[in-house]
Amino acid sequence: MTAADIDQIIRATIHATWRVVQPRLIATLARMLRDVPLAEELTQDALVAALEAWPIIGVPDNPGAWLMTTARRRALDVLRRGRMLADKHDMLARDMLQEQATVPDFDAALDDDIGDELLRLVFTACHPILSREARAALALRMICGLTTSEIARAYLVPEATISQRIVRAKRTLSGSGLAYETPGGEALSERLASVLEVVYLIFNEGYLAARGDEWLRPQLCDEALRMGRVLAGLAPDEPEVHGLVALMDLNAARARARTDATGDPILLMDQDRTLWDRSQIRRGLRALERARELGGSGRFYALQAAIAACHATAGTAADTDWRRIAQLYAELALLVRSPVIELNRAVAVGMAEGPQAGLDVLDKIAGTPALSAYHHLPAVRGDLLQKLGRLAEARQAFEAAAQLATNGRERALMERRAAALHAQDI
Repeated sequence: MTAADIDQIIRATIHATWRVVQPRLIATLARMLRDVPLAEELTQDALVAALEAWPIIGVPDNPGAWLMTTARRRALDVLRRGRMLADKHDMLARDMLQEQATVPDFDAALDDDIGDELLRLVFTACHPILSREARAALALRMICGLTTSEIARAYLVPEATISQRIVRAKRTLSGSGLAYETPGGEALSERLASVLEVVYLIFNEGYLAARGDEWLRPQLCDEALRMGRVLAGLAPDEPEVHGLVALMDLNAARARARTDATGDPILLMDQDRTLWDRSQIRRGLRALERARELGGSGRFYALQAAIAACHATAGTAADTDWRRIAQLYAELALLVRSPVIELNRAVAVGMAEGPQAGLDVLDKIAGTPALSAYHHLPAVRGDLLQKLGRLAEARQAFEAAAQLATNGRERALMERRAAALHAQDI
């Protein structure tokens, strides 16, 4: 193995570790500094330090702990330089001594209280002094580690718009002196919708990663589910909290069946349903029923959970109630005007009424500027065209989807589907 190969392996290890521990680093430093933007900046410093040191010293036995220690030392340096109150120094020193006695294992299962720390971070990023759009963008940047371009794709807006939102949000938070806490009472209620949106988007990034070579980021799904359950305890009478928990549980229940042994995606209709987690499905259905009991059956997360329930309760792919799913998407489209919802409705209509009916729905949104770089649009078109026997057009659609896809696994899937149609054409 050459030195270049070793260096590449070390850098890959650094970035893989970073994806897992970044939110924990920011949450820990934000608690220390009471300054979320500064906490993010210092975690980036820790990443740079690893990129500089590990190729020389080798990968530490516990990479996550190395990054945490480095980040905390930088935070302590900032506190000392700022000449903060002596009692805060004493408190932090005691914390350091206690934590050094047991080095945290970031490769272990998530069985500590970090979920609460992350939730405090989300609540801080979702303070009402920030615009609604800026709150989610800032949290996704810090917790998921998404780039501005990836967040822009999630919201279907220009990258420059997201960049400006994040910069303004950081500037506002830095000068605000906000408490780093999970609020209660009215303060919790006024932030809850934004917090739910962030948790939802964190789960989505874990369920279908926007970038990289892996289709799933299970640790983000776990974090989102954990935060959702904490929120259900904080706001037990809020139907949308239970709707979101239901949605996440019902989707996460399919995790084991969504990839093969090599990590390649397995589409929903081809999944081995015996691998679905039935106990998690039952939890999701109970949460959905609770949302309905609280009067939330027609709201955003509960409607999506109801769609997920249609899939989860179908014994086989052929048993799926696609007419019901299409109806639920129609209700969702009335609630939230979104071309992505219409895209999903086109899939359901295509399954319920035939591929041409689905293509008719798709044609109505095909020219939407927000979908111009969205790879799922040509992917769905390719699927519908393939079912109609229009193989050359379908192949072109899958090739277009592959070019737009930013996740390596999805890109490869689209390329395979295009190649298979090309082989049939020969």
